[in-house]
Amino acid sequence: MTPSNTDLSTASSWHRRAMDIKLDGRALVNGQRVDAVTGETFECRSPIDGRLLAQVSRGQAVDIDLAVAAARRSFDSGVWSRQAPAVRKRVLQRFAELILQHKDELALLETLDMGKPIQSSLDADVPGAARCIAWYAEAIDKVYDEIAPTPANSLALIQREPVGVVGAIVPWNYPMLMSAWKLGPALATGNSIVLKPSEKSPLTAMRLAELALQAGLPEGVFNVVPGHGDEAGEALALHMDVDALGFTGSTRVGRKMLAYSGRSNLKRVFNELGGKSAFIVFDDFDDLDRAAQTVAGAVFYNQGESCNAPTRLLVHESIADVLVAAVTGQTTRFQPGDPLSPSTNMGALVDEAQMESVLGYIASGQQQGANCVIGGHRVRQESGGYYVEPTIFDHVRNDMKIAQDEIFGPVLSVIRFKDEAEAVALANDSSYGLQASVWTQHLDRAHRVARHLRAGTVHVNQYDEDDMTVPFGGVKQSGNGRDKSLHALDKYTDLKTTWIRLER
Repeated sequence: MTPSNTDLSTASSWHRRAMDIKLDGRALVNGQRVDAVTGETFECRSPIDGRLLAQVSRGQAVDIDLAVAAARRSFDSGVWSRQAPAVRKRVLQRFAELILQHKDELALLETLDMGKPIQSSLDADVPGAARCIAWYAEAIDKVYDEIAPTPANSLALIQREPVGVVGAIVPWNYPMLMSAWKLGPALATGNSIVLKPSEKSPLTAMRLAELALQAGLPEGVFNVVPGHGDEAGEALALHMDVDALGFTGSTRVGRKMLAYSGRSNLKRVFNELGGKSAFIVFDDFDDLDRAAQTVAGAVFYNQGESCNAPTRLLVHESIADVLVAAVTGQTTRFQPGDPLSPSTNMGALVDEAQMESVLGYIASGQQQGANCVIGGHRVRQESGGYYVEPTIFDHVRNDMKIAQDEIFGPVLSVIRFKDEAEAVALANDSSYGLQASVWTQHLDRAHRVARHLRAGTVHVNQYDEDDMTVPFGGVKQSGNGRDKSLHALDKYTDLKTTWIRLER
């Protein structure tokens, strides 16, 4: 598909374009679109209406072997790893430009494949991916190596070198953006990559690889093998010739990634995992409408399928009734609708299994005694897709499943607290530590609470404001390492010291 100037301001125009789209579900290895070696495929269906989008190559261990071999050849040849920084910079800048030139196509693929609103794909996912690639392109010739302060008769050079072959396994909720967060720093530092997208949303990954080739990335540097996690994903994580693995997904699978490293070559593993972020509102905060608008927007965005969604609303008991009513009123903005309509703010869950999982958690909340204030049901069944309305539980105990487990759906749990100490204790009473948010008018409280929260990012009087310059990641069972910012370069480089004795 080529860039289009067609008017896409209505749902009908997007539906027409969706009907005309030609999809290629084959893997991309060593610069070529290829079938799986076995010839097997799996169905890729749209969660919007259940229709078949494509038959996708079912990559397995033998396909991963071929992709890793291509990546290794390209790395060892130096065709990318030893290219001048200015050359790599130009290629990645061109790659980012092509992503934006194909914005409509990529947004449509993302929405059809994953179910998110088309406006989110257009306004956030595609430009976010392009911004990431362009940012790391600019960083290539801005990061300097070091000279250590050794004695006068020695010279110690400390240099960053690419690790080699990087395996990247990305989730289904932000397929393009999560891929870019891996691709940007890994390619900028000269590595070769094998990307395994989720079998639930694999389509944009292969198209990104084609655009990278068009931008001038050498063959074999960026390979994509779609397939199931327990086949292609496991084979990639266990591969003896993969030097580093970047994984974004569930904590359950993240544990497996660490085990696979121990069973293979002790490859470094960087896990960006789940979250159960706390959104803490104190009684001194006086703009409850803004707090309500913010928490609703963050929880129900992307159908709640976001690892950093603030799914636990911790609110002081004196203002809880008012805030719960305000958040409940915000749900009218997030009623599930046609994802291909530009006016839709909440789309479909990624597939039937995820929908059933979310509904199971809702049933659990009701059985454990939480008060379902609004929502809790599947809707739009006539569409053939998988939609759940925004759901709010009040009077939730922090030991309930809906307060402890990552639901990955549009479900908010409201937990009431009496004082600051209890709020901090409740927020930290979680196996996760991705993000948190503190709402208060007092600067000293903001600093004090933020310091005591165990989270990779603490927002104050806002949530999820974002920039490529800021690292993203968590603590505890939310993972390790950081995506975005210059800190991400550390994951894909080794430090080499060259110590030179200086004789007279």
